[in-house]
Amino acid sequence: MIKYANDTTKQQVYDMWKTVFGDSDDYMKIYFREKYRNENTLIYFEGNKAAASLQMLPYQFTFCGTEIPILYYSGVCTLPKARKKGYMDKLLMASFEHAQKNDVSLMLLVPQEPWLLKFYDKYGFAQTFDAGTEELPSLKKLIDDYPNNLHAAWREFNTWFRWKDMTVQKSFDDFRAIVEEAKLFDFPPKKNLIGMSRVINVEKLLSLFANRYEQKTFSVVVQDELLKENNASFTINGGKAERNGTPAETLFHVNIRKLTQLLFGYYTSENESPLRTVFPEKTPQMHFMME
Repeated sequence: MIKYANDTTKQQVYDMWKTVFGDSDDYMKIYFREKYRNENTLIYFEGNKAAASLQMLPYQFTFCGTEIPILYYSGVCTLPKARKKGYMDKLLMASFEHAQKNDVSLMLLVPQEPWLLKFYDKYGFAQTFDAGTEELPSLKKLIDDYPNNLHAAWREFNTWFRWKDMTVQKSFDDFRAIVEEAKLFDFPPKKNLIGMSRVINVEKLLSLFANRYEQKTFSVVVQDELLKENNASFTINGGKAERNGTPAETLFHVNIRKLTQLLFGYYTSENESPLRTVFPEKTPQMHFMME
């Protein structure tokens, strides 16, 4: 049985996190104060005991020059004795329904182990973020530059990323939590993270793409084996995306993973023409997430 967490079951989520990830009490105190919310937490129960859970943290994301709400998976875990029973499969499908009900078109995650790239691929996720090779700007220096003025530090932090496309954005509250976590570990150097994305609402994201690139005209037939409402033909023309409209001369057939990478501009220049010209190449960034 799947339920949202409440104040009674929150402790079970905490205990499960501690069992599976083994994080320090100091870190967990920050996380569960700043990021955890009952209404964003799904739990799979065996009887009255939590066996698996995941959290869906809300962020803003710059997509085609427009900020949209997204959900970021956190604390995705199953107790050792409850694994290989399909509980996480059910939780992930329930999380897609949660996103749809809350008008969220995109979900992101950071796979903590390489094998998880293949696991999440089964659920329509595609890699859209690469690990960084260069260190990100120093949070320690930023905080030192603005002693006793965290809002001023956030405003400068904001200028680093706010105008970059395909980038996870951070509110002041997000920034405060990031800084508190960094202090806990003496401000370790950070790089961009490997990340994956899952399109929940194809029509919405194609509409945003069409509005950003009004001069582009093409049709795309999308295959999504899990979210059947995404299975359709879409024609992009004149700044709009029309569902099951008259096909354009340029026509593509793609699965949901390929479409995600194309929309993100993830190595699109390596595709054959005309895909490489229809979808501009970009540099998606996943940075400074509470890991």
